[in-house]
Amino acid sequence: MKKTIILGLLALSSFHLKAQEDFQFGKPSSAEFELKKYAQDTTANAVVLREFGTAYISSSNSNLIFNYHVRMKIFNSKAFDKGQIAVMIRNQGGDAFETMRDIKGVTFYPDENGLMRQSELDAKQIFKQTKATKFSDLVKFALPNIRPGSIIEYSYQIESPFIHNFRTWEFQDDIPKIYSEFSPRIPGNYNYNVSLRGPFKLSKNKGEVEKECYSPGGGFKVDCSKMIYAMENIPAFKEEAFMTSPNNFKAAMYYELSDYTNFHGVKTNYTKDWKDIDHELKIYERFGLQLKKKEFFKDKLPTTLLTMTDSLEKAKGIYHFMQSWFRWNGFKGKYTDEGLKKAFEGHAGNVGDINLSLVAAMNCAGLNAEAVMLSTRENGLVNNLFPVESDFDYVICKFNIAGTHYLLDATDQLLPFGLLPLRCINDRGRVMPLNKPSYWIDLKASQKQSKTVSLRLDLNENGKAKGTLSIFSAGYEAYDKRRKIKKYNSTDDYVENLDESLQKIKILKQDIKNLDTIDQSLSESYDIEVDIADKVSKDRLILNPCFLDRVSENPFKLEERNYPIDQGAPSETRIVVEINYPDNFEIINKPSNVGLALPNNGGKFISSIAVEGNTLTFMNHNLLTKAIYSPEEYPYLKELYNKIIQSQQIDLVFKKK
Repeated sequence: MKKTIILGLLALSSFHLKAQEDFQFGKPSSAEFELKKYAQDTTANAVVLREFGTAYISSSNSNLIFNYHVRMKIFNSKAFDKGQIAVMIRNQGGDAFETMRDIKGVTFYPDENGLMRQSELDAKQIFKQTKATKFSDLVKFALPNIRPGSIIEYSYQIESPFIHNFRTWEFQDDIPKIYSEFSPRIPGNYNYNVSLRGPFKLSKNKGEVEKECYSPGGGFKVDCSKMIYAMENIPAFKEEAFMTSPNNFKAAMYYELSDYTNFHGVKTNYTKDWKDIDHELKIYERFGLQLKKKEFFKDKLPTTLLTMTDSLEKAKGIYHFMQSWFRWNGFKGKYTDEGLKKAFEGHAGNVGDINLSLVAAMNCAGLNAEAVMLSTRENGLVNNLFPVESDFDYVICKFNIAGTHYLLDATDQLLPFGLLPLRCINDRGRVMPLNKPSYWIDLKASQKQSKTVSLRLDLNENGKAKGTLSIFSAGYEAYDKRRKIKKYNSTDDYVENLDESLQKIKILKQDIKNLDTIDQSLSESYDIEVDIADKVSKDRLILNPCFLDRVSENPFKLEERNYPIDQGAPSETRIVVEINYPDNFEIINKPSNVGLALPNNGGKFISSIAVEGNTLTFMNHNLLTKAIYSPEEYPYLKELYNKIIQSQQIDLVFKKK
């Protein structure tokens, strides 16, 4: 589970210690040179030997200065990418940009005689990519001559005007670390909420008062809190299937500015109450004031929609109209970029443009709709302890009717009414009404990921089988399948590609229904011919009944997992196969019956086979009833998938009597 320890407001401390200094650049120890593998993780391709960082607010311009220094050992070629450094720095235009400087790098590498050589980073090999993203630049450099057994080391400084979040320090990375230390120095007139995420404890957590460390001019001098946070022997963070943002679970130190007191004694609070944020957003030009422009849609919505008397059908109509009207430009955001009028006239916009337009249009039609701010899965979880507006990166529409509600996102034309994209299913969202206080709402999938595969085959002695394959997809499964089919120019192209991908199977006829009727299940039906002749013995027929979407690899590979298994929505897959085989054949090999249930009614896997006369019926049923499973349930899920794989690998073998 996500574990966050609030260390409290970082303010002036009353205790003292001798400050820890950075380690010397370019001077690895003999023990570091001789290290062949990391004892606590012998599978590691590399290990961070030492890592050190400092951050402080400059007296000259009150910018944040961050210094970073790391040394790591490369054990094999799989870790050569650790010498390819890419650092994202913020650039919001004007004076709001970060600067990266004082970049140094060195590689110590063994030559052909086993002697250690040294190669410095060439300054000409440092490159800056401006506007790598909308609000960021990218600084890249590559350390030279990396070989197995090398030690690489680099350092740099970043100057930033963005002091609200101070500087995040990640103790944990995708390779293990022997030692990581962060030493922030914060003036006493700045107070920060400090939180430690992740499952590990600090090995060092100390502080001292540094006298008059901040002198911004005008004769003012301020004492600082100088802290030392460190961890030792930190295991690598290993990403795996079914997880939200790794930032939710990595061991890391986070900061949020609580308040600032200027030198005239005036205090400004930055950690706000929701009532303050509610008020600000209601009068904000790119949020609340846009929602108040609902009358703009009065002559833009079709009259047939505005005159409908059934509120639910009216809401569905407006949703589908707005959904087809807009093209999402790919940018997220909880605010409008273009403004509702310009976005509507241009038929395009970011998430805020489209979904705030949906809220306003529904309210224009007399429906009860509200905006909901949320954080997408890749963005991370929002802070539930105090409001952090910057945690949110997305906005959707909440339509209320008769004591129930529907969560809507009009950015994707293939999303059915009431089905959110999985990127939005992430803990909780904040509902932002214009006429009452905001409130939390749980973000849960309204449908599961559901698929049923039905196969009926008639076998004959010549090694050919003919029959019908039917696939019924609902919920997220139907949404994903529609997206897959729509990537092709036509359904014929999709079926042709499917035919080529299915070994020993030829599609003779096709019928796909409800492809564009997105509020209904998707149906696929294929007449097929299957080659089941055994290449070794002409008296045998071989068929794997799970030839479609077979689970061949367990998505869970870790020995243990200390973060949740979050698949976003419950899921269910059924495979039903009926095979009629000739009278002069018998079954000599078939899967065993399997029944496995997860604890706490978390799901099950059932595989059964029955034979009556010359008809064999095979059934696989995999059901996961929960969207999120705890780390304690991980071993059971892992074993469930092992059983699925074992069952689906076994072929049916028929032999002539």
